[in-house]
Amino acid sequence: MAPPEAASQAPPEVGLKERFFRYFQHEVTALQEQMERLRTTSFSGGERNDAVDHCRAGIDRLSHEVKDASSYIPAYDQRTYSEAIKALSDKLQSIRNAFQPPKKFQFKTTRKNPSAISLSDAAELAQQTKLRVPGYNSESSNANSSFAPTPLNKLSPTEEKEQRENFQNKNLENATNQNAEVSSAVRELSFSNATSVTVTNHKTSHIIVPASASHATSSGTVSNIRHCVVDLSPPTTTGGAFAGLTLKHIKESLVVCGQVSGPAHITGVERSVLVVACRQFRMHASKDVDVYLHCASRPIIEDCENIRFSPLPETYVSPEIASLQNQWDQIDDFKWLKSEPSPHFSILPPSDRVTEQVWKDVVPGDHSVGLDDVLRAVSVNIG
Repeated sequence: MAPPEAASQAPPEVGLKERFFRYFQHEVTALQEQMERLRTTSFSGGERNDAVDHCRAGIDRLSHEVKDASSYIPAYDQRTYSEAIKALSDKLQSIRNAFQPPKKFQFKTTRKNPSAISLSDAAELAQQTKLRVPGYNSESSNANSSFAPTPLNKLSPTEEKEQRENFQNKNLENATNQNAEVSSAVRELSFSNATSVTVTNHKTSHIIVPASASHATSSGTVSNIRHCVVDLSPPTTTGGAFAGLTLKHIKESLVVCGQVSGPAHITGVERSVLVVACRQFRMHASKDVDVYLHCASRPIIEDCENIRFSPLPETYVSPEIASLQNQWDQIDDFKWLKSEPSPHFSILPPSDRVTEQVWKDVVPGDHSVGLDDVLRAVSVNIG
């Protein structure tokens, strides 16, 4: 007979394995759906490249999570998870190849016949080429490193990710590029020729996506915004729901997401308020956020701090949403595997919740209600 202590430890371990299995299945399904949508994602404005990067980051994150969970997942299950991740990577690469078939690599040199060049000569040629690159520091190079037919300006995945995040953070802090808008007036964007909705690089704006954009709900993205109110709900109330939604790099803002029939992925949101109805909710690397949520599955957070959850305001509950199961308060924190409640999230007390009157009369905005009035009314700290 097993000792009492061992018996008491068994259920939590089984619970962790089951929770991770559910999480893994949800993430795989969400990634597969995102990859399928790549085929219809617009190439203009770098939208498709961003979507590919998002898929790749999701696969990398899932791979790391499998490694982190190795302490309580059996070896056989780990192999199964690893094979599934490899299948996702292969599928993403296949889709990327379909967009832009890889070009055949050829050495080009005027000194020798390319077919006769040796590997050592190629390495030497590459080293000489590096020395002519502006800003290249030859002292930091490794002359003994192996040669690979990779363009010299190609960044490693880590460097590429860091550079992309630095660029995004710079946009978020400054919001000075040509797409940035500095206006507190309520604005309606046009999506007449779009297949998806993208709101990016805005500061101090009140943006409402018009109901006429109901044809563009294949996916939605809100990124790099600060001190804004963004309302995506009109097209989802008159047409179909977003198939998937991505929110990233958002500060001091209110985002009303509308209805999402698939996953909502939230990354890097701070000091903001989100209103969302979705099938799957995944939040990463966010802090000080109030989430008004209707979710058909258990919401998942990771690397988050001070996230407060509340049910979706009645103002945004359609008959279709009301008919679905709501697990808004059944949160799983995958960075807190102890039996005690996670300190990273809590339930928003009813006394602190935004009233229905504010959602109905203040949030839509008009000439008498300014941007800061809306943000203060929903308890966004605007400093």
